[in-house]
Amino acid sequence: MSATTTNSYEAAKVATPAKDDGGLWGYLRGYGQRVRSGDMGALPAVLGIIVLTIVFSAARPSFLTPLNFANLLTQAGPIVVLGMGLVFVLLLGEIDLSAGFASGVCAAVLAIMLTTNGYPWYVGVAAAVVTGVVIGLLLGFLVAKVGIPSFVVTLAGFLAFQGTVLWLLKEGTNISVRDEIIISLENEYMPPMVGWALGALTVLGFAATQLIQQRNRRRRGLPAMLWQVVAFRVIGLAVLVGVAVAVLNEERSRNPLFSLKGVPIVVPVIGVLLLVWTFVLRRTAFGRHIYAVGGNREAARRAGIAVDRIRISAFVICSAMAAVSGILAASMARSVDPNTGGSNVLLYGVAAAVIGGTSLFGGKGRVLDAVLGGLVITMIINGMGLVGWSSAYKYVATGIVLLLAASVDAFSRRRAAASS
Repeated sequence: MSATTTNSYEAAKVATPAKDDGGLWGYLRGYGQRVRSGDMGALPAVLGIIVLTIVFSAARPSFLTPLNFANLLTQAGPIVVLGMGLVFVLLLGEIDLSAGFASGVCAAVLAIMLTTNGYPWYVGVAAAVVTGVVIGLLLGFLVAKVGIPSFVVTLAGFLAFQGTVLWLLKEGTNISVRDEIIISLENEYMPPMVGWALGALTVLGFAATQLIQQRNRRRRGLPAMLWQVVAFRVIGLAVLVGVAVAVLNEERSRNPLFSLKGVPIVVPVIGVLLLVWTFVLRRTAFGRHIYAVGGNREAARRAGIAVDRIRISAFVICSAMAAVSGILAASMARSVDPNTGGSNVLLYGVAAAVIGGTSLFGGKGRVLDAVLGGLVITMIINGMGLVGWSSAYKYVATGIVLLLAASVDAFSRRRAAASS
């Protein structure tokens, strides 16, 4: 089987849902066969979330409290968003080692625009995102047009952007972020009724999308998903969203004079980004070209795809999302310092995408992978902190989980090749 067929099956799955032959049991058998053949999708990440929840809740009951649940979601924000951007680069079989410090540069630009120069929040956000776009254009040009391997280019960027952060912050100055809009992204919560309305809108939108997709496929004479499967997906999402909103709407404050309840504002921010980039990857020609280039670059070139433009665009998206990640990190810390975007930020972003199911070899992955993988990473960090384990154990555990995810990816590729 060709590399295009092997690595680009994710794009094929978008266009070919399960047939209704054999009813529900036939669908389940087909799913089991896909898992055995190596197409595990998000199953390892979902199982990881379940196992971590059981282990940490047994070790520390406070892990499942509404307060800690809200903390998990806010802590995961910068990691998830950075992982979303890295998914686009990984889909091409490339890597961006500079994404962490790129987010730090963009966060520094935001802080300087807001605090030092006194501009409103939207100007600071625009400046930070534009900075990310410029960084992505530079990296993408060097990789696609000059022909330097992405590992070398982004490693150079890793070093250069680290120095740029120091230069922007005057060799170590800590710049406070006082803008209420920016701070609210990671530190404020929506009113309970708004959370319920947003949850209902999410479920209704998902149900409408599923039904429209089914109707369109039947009109074209294509196999459609079983109605039982569609119903299970919609009901499952409704239960998940309902429980999450109900838990987050509980009072979490221990001070009777101060109320703390509601869905964190960062949650709909991530939801919008997930919706937009999922649509781009799964419903546009650009998204199909991403998968095609990641599967077999030469075949994509011969098919008339502008390969260099696609590669540059992927780096632009990655760096722009790194800018958003930097904005969220600045919001969480309420400041920007030379460590913003450094330390383990890049490693956690890459780990989020890979643990969620995105392949390091290109051609396979979804934006949702970064959300699931980011939750796994955050649960490890948060849970071990509650248990009282040192950072040494956190790093070891995260490394083991990442290694397991890469092993599952390699196993899946071998099984897929053998099954074909």
